[in-house]
Amino acid sequence: MSPLSTVGVVAVVWACALAVPTPASASALAPVSHPERDTAGSTVAAHESEGELPPKVSGTPGIDVSHWQGAIDWREVAKTKEFAYLKATEGTDYRDPNFPDYYTDAYAAGVIRGAYHFALPNRSSGKAQADYFVSHGGAWSADGLTMPPMLDIEYNPYGDTCYGMSPAAMSRWIADFSAEVHERTTRYPVIYTTANWWNQCTGGNRSFAADHPLFVARYASAVGALPSGWTNYTMWQYSSGGAVPGVNGRCDVDTFNGTPQHLLSMATTA
Repeated sequence: MSPLSTVGVVAVVWACALAVPTPASASALAPVSHPERDTAGSTVAAHESEGELPPKVSGTPGIDVSHWQGAIDWREVAKTKEFAYLKATEGTDYRDPNFPDYYTDAYAAGVIRGAYHFALPNRSSGKAQADYFVSHGGAWSADGLTMPPMLDIEYNPYGDTCYGMSPAAMSRWIADFSAEVHERTTRYPVIYTTANWWNQCTGGNRSFAADHPLFVARYASAVGALPSGWTNYTMWQYSSGGAVPGVNGRCDVDTFNGTPQHLLSMATTA
């Protein structure tokens, strides 16, 4: 090898060495994130088996959606659905781009709608995420068309099921989120979760059931066992593949465990 070639090789090796991140620079890299793909129930099918759809679901019908559904004809939706939950935020740096239009248009169509927050408990505090949520769509008004704000707490879409947190730490995070939402809206948040996730990641914490309506996710012909503490559910997400007039493609379909009058009461009374 000629001296010139040797110099060239050394230069290439040195350049490659500079390109390799040091431990300090690697730790500064932002965590992998795909909030546009994270929705209520988006992690459930990968962790829990999907059974047959119930032949007939009692209660008051609803849906939950995010920007994945694209343009929605809410007046058409209103012909078959009474309520809808809409993704508003995730963590402390993501806002669903379709939320403002969905929120306004659902209201105009007479659909009782509410906002939900996709939690990332290992990214920031419960209080910080609650503040971000309430400031960007999670507020509440006793107008008869606004559901209580909802916390979507489910399997970690980025890694460890319980976000690397102990049951005690997870329970504190949820309590901090709830307290801040209540402080700012007068409503305790609805908790969306699955029985399996809740019992594993909070250690079956029973302290939230008294004040927090349960929105349980289970894709089966029956709602099955509930998360520890709750003896009844308020809403049930029973499928992620519903066909709903006014919505392009498939969406999550839900039922409220009560009459339309009970639903109206929930949207009216703190």
